[in-house]
Amino acid sequence: MKGFAGTRIIAVATMKEAIRQPFFFLLLAIALVLMVLNTFLPFFSLGDDVKMLKDCGLATLLISGLLLAVWTASQSISAEIEGKTAITLLSKPINRRQFIVGKYLGILMGVFIFFVPVVIMFLACIYYKVPYDFRETARTNYVAAHSLIEIVQVLPGIALIFMEVCILAAISVAISTRMPMVVNMVACLAIFVVGHLTPTLVNSGALQNELVDFFARLIATVLPALEVFNVQAAVATGAPVPGDYLGWSAVYTLAYSVAAILLAFILFEDRDLA
Repeated sequence: MKGFAGTRIIAVATMKEAIRQPFFFLLLAIALVLMVLNTFLPFFSLGDDVKMLKDCGLATLLISGLLLAVWTASQSISAEIEGKTAITLLSKPINRRQFIVGKYLGILMGVFIFFVPVVIMFLACIYYKVPYDFRETARTNYVAAHSLIEIVQVLPGIALIFMEVCILAAISVAISTRMPMVVNMVACLAIFVVGHLTPTLVNSGALQNELVDFFARLIATVLPALEVFNVQAAVATGAPVPGDYLGWSAVYTLAYSVAAILLAFILFEDRDLA
């Protein structure tokens, strides 16, 4: 119970630190403005503006959530280690593993709080956009159920985006135990791009060179398969996302996040804080 109490204290403190920083409010304002702009700007998509809105909204959620997670991890771990404030926390009855777990949970709590208003705005924009799209295409059979159907269809995509942020937040925490903010952000950006690109190339058989194919498969095995969480095309076109797909994605998220946090334990165990 004492260990849990220490972890909870670190998590709450990290969450408060995340939502108090100016970057949180700047990112929140940008995300909300983008949601509104995506609603009113014409996409010239010949009646598919709702699909474009859902696609752009999910992309906004993903990028802003990742930026907040990586920024918070760098500020609350790397900056505290370099500023010698982490040693003050660890001088109390809180060990290094509690410190890492508490920081990770606090980052996720901060991201979740960030997601709440952005997701509400996103769903409200969808609810408004559907009847507007009906009027623009001269369709007169609109009922409120059409908006609710579009909202329900986008919820799995939002859940998968949060899972992807959980994985990259865990990786960012591990990197933050050894590297400064700039290196952390560049590394996470590279992992994000490669994690989406490599599994697709490997599965498609586009890599003809055996050596290149071997290293691509190795990278695809070690790095997270982030393309698993990319169902934006299905959500945007109204295709249902099966419940078992969400379940297995959650299991994968939990397994990879635990592995990344265990790596963070190893990297942080012998880190000199003095």
